[in-house]
Amino acid sequence: MSLMDLTASELSRLIATREVRPSEVMAAYLDRLLANDTINAIVAPRDPDVLMDEARAADEAAPRGWLHGLPHAVKDLVAVRGLRTTYGSPLHRDHVPAADDLVAARLRAAGAIFTGKTNTPEWGHGSHSFNPVYGVTRNPYDITRAAGGSSGGAAAALAARLVPVADGSDMMGSLRNPAAFCNVYGFRPSWGLVPADAEGETFMATMATDGPMGRTVEDVARLLETLSGENPAAPFPRPAFRYEPGPPADLTGLRVGWLGDWGGAYPCEPGILDLCRQGLEVLEQLGATIDDVPPPFPAEELWTAWIHLRGFLNAGGKGALWVDPDKRALLKPETVWEIEFGRGVTAADAYAASLIRSRWYHVASTLFDTYDLLVMPSAQVWPFPADWRWPRDINGRAMDTYHRWMEVVVPVSLIGLPSLAVPCGFGDQGLPMGMQLIGRAGTDARVLATGEAYHQATHWPQRRPPVLTA
Repeated sequence: MSLMDLTASELSRLIATREVRPSEVMAAYLDRLLANDTINAIVAPRDPDVLMDEARAADEAAPRGWLHGLPHAVKDLVAVRGLRTTYGSPLHRDHVPAADDLVAARLRAAGAIFTGKTNTPEWGHGSHSFNPVYGVTRNPYDITRAAGGSSGGAAAALAARLVPVADGSDMMGSLRNPAAFCNVYGFRPSWGLVPADAEGETFMATMATDGPMGRTVEDVARLLETLSGENPAAPFPRPAFRYEPGPPADLTGLRVGWLGDWGGAYPCEPGILDLCRQGLEVLEQLGATIDDVPPPFPAEELWTAWIHLRGFLNAGGKGALWVDPDKRALLKPETVWEIEFGRGVTAADAYAASLIRSRWYHVASTLFDTYDLLVMPSAQVWPFPADWRWPRDINGRAMDTYHRWMEVVVPVSLIGLPSLAVPCGFGDQGLPMGMQLIGRAGTDARVLATGEAYHQATHWPQRRPPVLTA
């Protein structure tokens, strides 16, 4: 077994006790990296000789944090000092930042050795990780299929044992959808727990967040501790998350509400809901009580609010690229759609969308008076062919936008709830799927504790690793 088959926490403990040296881990990483040729998860790889020099230096250095000496590839939506950062866009094909974004700075401070980036769709738009700079990331469980996105490179690299733990980000399921597609864990924290960089608009842009991914919930929780903590220059701070090791939580009496496909509003391909039901049975066996919950809010209102607020923010943040004809020609059609839709959002539209969002937050809070957790599928479709841009229909129902097929993640994203995507197993075609464990805002520790108990009962990432050859 390669060292890269171990979890980040296991490697961290071995390095701390000097049973394993960072240089040994880096050598195992470089050997394992040959499998990347098959899936294209890690992009902008750094020079192997330089990486080995940095790892040997870490052999002798005092540990700076739990990631000391571990190889880490940062999502390509995060700027890393001195490392090519493209955002998946040809406009930034040769961009090399002079400074780290906050996520990269915190990873670096915890001792990680940056080996490259993980692939992402252009600007993170869409849950399929392809772009004109690096091409398509493929699913380690079936290389003809998509790995999801926008953290598709991170999820695929995790599943393929190319990285021990990964950072990702999530506006519209970008931590949860690829986790489901690749049989790993992805955690969208309560909004504000992992603060944003103090750049651009920071008061209204409260639907996207960075977060951790891993093959165990322990790794997810430990990386969340690294990434969390106030940024004094950004508004709406939350106290840092503290990882508390211990035995799995007792789920006896845990009240779980199953929202399923929201009364049919979110169509799911055959087999997905059945697999999620099997995941619910695990929680039930651990002591939880499961109730079917009818749709608590009109899905179409949530969608209307979502696309208006998302378009408004994209038009504001990327509108200058659209105005320049030369730059507009280099934008993907989905990004052009976002900007053009957002340019049509009026003040009245934005207010109405925010009002819907506020009403949904209130309704959700009453649900959490009854239930400790809510559960939904993490995705509505199985991993689809890698040569598609996006699924055009689900069960014959046409998707009217490039992202409508991801609608099941919107209720969480719209109001910033914590949501852990956990693996549920595999369908008839051998493809992975998962479900979301959703908590009240601020209950990240409870969600993760439930996820840890679930993981100890299932161990899906360890039970079914992908089979890859270089």
